[in-house]
Amino acid sequence: MITKENILNYMRQTTYKPLSYDELSEELGLQEEKQYLNLSKTLGKMEKEGDIIRTRKNKYGLPELMNLVKGIIRVNQRGYGILLPDELGKGEIFVYGKKLNGAMHNDRVMVRVYEETGESKRAEGAVIRIISRANQQIVGSFKKRRSHAVVIPDDSRHIYPVYVQSTKRTKAKNGDKVLLSITSYPDSNSGIEGKIIEIIGSASDPGLDLKVIIKKHHLRTEFSDAVMAEARDISNDLLSQDLRKRRDLRDWKMVTIDGEDAKDLDDAVSIARINGGYRLGVHIADVSHYVKEGGQLDKEALKRGTSVYLVNTVLPMLPPELSNGICSLNAAEDRLALSCIMDIDYQGQIVKYELCKSVINVNERMNYSDVNALLADTDEKLKQRYTEYVDDFFLMNELANILRRQRQKRGALDFDFPETKVLMDQDFVPYEIKPREQGQGEKLIEDFMIKANEVVAEHLCEHGLPTLYRIHEKPDDDSLNKVNQVLGVFGYKVSIRKNNAQTYQSILKEIKGKPEEQLISMVILRSMKHARYGPQLLGHFGLGSKYYCHFTSPIRRYPDLLVHRVLTALLESSLNDKKTRKWMQQLNFLGEHATLQEIKAEEAEREYLDLLKAQYMKKFVGEEFAGVIASIHSFGFFVRLQNTVEGLVHISSLYDDYYIYNERDYSLLGSHNGKKFTIGDEVKVLLSRVDTDEAKIDFEIVEANTKKRILTKKRAKSKME
Repeated sequence: MITKENILNYMRQTTYKPLSYDELSEELGLQEEKQYLNLSKTLGKMEKEGDIIRTRKNKYGLPELMNLVKGIIRVNQRGYGILLPDELGKGEIFVYGKKLNGAMHNDRVMVRVYEETGESKRAEGAVIRIISRANQQIVGSFKKRRSHAVVIPDDSRHIYPVYVQSTKRTKAKNGDKVLLSITSYPDSNSGIEGKIIEIIGSASDPGLDLKVIIKKHHLRTEFSDAVMAEARDISNDLLSQDLRKRRDLRDWKMVTIDGEDAKDLDDAVSIARINGGYRLGVHIADVSHYVKEGGQLDKEALKRGTSVYLVNTVLPMLPPELSNGICSLNAAEDRLALSCIMDIDYQGQIVKYELCKSVINVNERMNYSDVNALLADTDEKLKQRYTEYVDDFFLMNELANILRRQRQKRGALDFDFPETKVLMDQDFVPYEIKPREQGQGEKLIEDFMIKANEVVAEHLCEHGLPTLYRIHEKPDDDSLNKVNQVLGVFGYKVSIRKNNAQTYQSILKEIKGKPEEQLISMVILRSMKHARYGPQLLGHFGLGSKYYCHFTSPIRRYPDLLVHRVLTALLESSLNDKKTRKWMQQLNFLGEHATLQEIKAEEAEREYLDLLKAQYMKKFVGEEFAGVIASIHSFGFFVRLQNTVEGLVHISSLYDDYYIYNERDYSLLGSHNGKKFTIGDEVKVLLSRVDTDEAKIDFEIVEANTKKRILTKKRAKSKME
């Protein structure tokens, strides 16, 4: 049988030029009519998916041999695009707006590279073909005009307005948020057309922003009847056959440690001191026992890819009947788990480990606040309440500190950027915003989960099993050059030969507490690639891990569920060649899909958080705040307040001088007065404007000595007169 892999392998190994259909048939030695038909269908599918390209002379060639690159195009609100290539290790490609040729944000495209990356130039290209469209629907604001109506997309990365046919039956009013279906996509000559399929609401509707975010990012909110029926068919009672071939750990003392509001508890931990070190147990809900491959629950979980956490609203990957019920490790209830039991010495090295299917019974449902208070030894009532577990928490903390030091020793990067906590009322109105504190309780759970993920990844790799790794590649040469431009200003440098995690970590350690800490940390963070999922063992740069996968959150992440299935097949000795081949064929798609779903969830979460911050700050317009410059750009700089809210001081509002942007050290320098704004500077600002529709916050600098605003043009002119 002729497969895509057969054709690609042949073309890569035996030819460097496009081949016609007849030439391919002859070279592949086809003789039967059935084989010709199969080849024709396979070539058609490969062309549609962008695996091969057909030339004007009707020949088939490999894109990589024709200076073509396939990938996802990310469109910037300024109108240009960045191609993220599918091929591992290949750098990003810049695409000017006029070269997008109708490509939209997140479309899969083929780009012709016409300027290669060099020491003084970047890779640039043009979209020559759109392989698949990522957007079938768009959310935006309805605008009715005399001759026509348009919808202005809420996502500024959709750079084209959408023309809609306005009729008497159109019930949308000016300013309404609507969901429309695209009926005609843009090209180099025309824009987008669409039809309204839902009026989401008007600006005054409570909770409208949340609805818009959900629709805008195409997040799934409801579970189908078929999915719910399958979920309800799952028994909440453990049967004798469920316990077969499982290690009974119900007499082990163990706890869950999560946030106060968490309901999907997928990890429990146990600890014991042993001769020469510690015995750490990380016990993860055995979701794969209930979510069978190919079932309705599995298909829905795959589509979602991840749970989405929108402040006080959760869109779960699995129905609550599972995520909060039988799969959640609720205290005092028997639960099925996959356990990673590790013996660790006092240097943080694994002496031995065991991976097994288990049945557990969690003793206590702990939260981070209580564990932090117990470790701080400040709450006598809590100590009495959990007197049986206090010593265990101190032992956990002792081990966690060892694991953290060991991880730092091998080069794990630790960025100290604040997270945000938003408190909202029942109408989704934020009434307080503050930094989210991370105490020892949060840290020790993170340390334990990282170690379990590493052990499972190495175990699966050693057995040569197909799985999805969590991949975080090191910065490429182009990103490294940009980092070195800034580092050079302060006397640091990362050589290509020493482009490793230890080098970056040593720099972060050396700048700790220095004025340049904020700037260099930000530049290094920006140079990092986004972590992703894939079947290749490429390591995790940020953690300094050679082996890493996601194993510890199968309730809320689909890749973890896949890892559980592979591990279960190994533990049950049920892995055969057929199943292995099937998984191998699926892993590239599954990894790419999971990564895209994760990015989509992150964007939705970040956007909703920005909207809430803007809504909260609206009532403080005209007031002054102390803040720190968080980032600097050619158009101005962002100031972060103590509550983590950030706003822009636009360069046009700095009327006391003409400021020049220096991209080498990310600073703004006054050409006459010599005043210099750099990242990390403490400043006082006045909140001058808040746009809640665009989630934009504008500040103006307040003079430190007079605590007055810098003169506006109008006021300056009147003074001179």
